[in-house]
Amino acid sequence: MQFTYKRNNLPDTHPAEALIELKYPALAKYWRDDATVLCEIEFEKVAPKKAGAVYRVEANLTVDGSLYRAEATLESLEQALDEVRNELDKELRRTKKKGETLFKKGARAGKEMLRKSI
Repeated sequence: MQFTYKRNNLPDTHPAEALIELKYPALAKYWRDDATVLCEIEFEKVAPKKAGAVYRVEANLTVDGSLYRAEATLESLEQALDEVRNELDKELRRTKKKGETLFKKGARAGKEMLRKSI
């Protein structure tokens, strides 16, 4: 998995990259080992205030040409990173389950056609 980072209104000293490289590889269970994966993550401090929804994180995950996107705006950068990871996890899980369901549906239809032809 290759990461690309973009920062807006955040200092370079914030340990956001370390948090991402620690938490985001858990998403690798949803694709093959030889898949081309690019994760573009943008961090932004959207308000000059210190309370409320201050940090915005946006992630674009490209897996073999399929794009998955998530965005969150929360009080802390860590919470926003976790929320984005959870959203990406949900999208990847849904896509994987949908593919398995379509495969089984096709297999059932094929089996039913074989039964009727015999």
